Amino acid sequence: MSAVSTPESRRDELLRIAAGLFAERGYRNTTVRDIADAAGILSGSLYHHFDSKESMVDEILSSFQAELFAGYDEILASAAPAREKIEAAVRLSFRAIDEHHHEVAIFQNEADQLGRMERFGYLAERNEQSRQVWMTLLRSGVEAGALRADLDLELVYRFIRDTVWVAVRWYRPGGELSHDQVAEQYLAILLDGIAA
Repeated sequence: MSAVSTPESRRDELLRIAAGLFAERGYRNTTVRDIADAAGILSGSLYHHFDSKESMVDEILSSFQAELFAGYDEILASAAPAREKIEAAVRLSFRAIDEHHHEVAIFQNEADQLGRMERFGYLAERNEQSRQVWMTLLRSGVEAGALRADLDLELVYRFIRDTVWVAVRWYRPGGELSHDQVAEQYLAILLDGIAA
């Protein structure tokens, strides 16, 4: 006896399929028909679940970002020492790349384009929120003596942001290195350097 597909589970499946296509082909290059074909349904059937392709990518990005920032908020609110909070934030970021690979790829590849549409104004807000999270962590690290005080924290933030999130281009879930292993290597380089 097979399980009956509920509207919610079918909806989630359609979002998963759409996320894979958006990440692989790009948002603009993926049509509603492409998504429907990959799901094995008629294009019109997709509109029973979503009113547009835009609605699909919006739901994909907004739900992923809500989860990610809830994790960052937990880290900021914790009583852990400053260095441990930075380490936790890096680990959380690499876990997000592993568990939400398509969502991260979509954001990295499409945020600038989507951000030009009013509906996606929250993407710029999330970028600023991310900056605030990291600047708070870095300032706390300097104040606690865990980080060097002579560094330009804006440059440190940009270095972390760019090197962590660009990993979505080469990191493959289930590959040779786990996200935990990548995070640990990254933390060793970031916090301890590469000089012998």
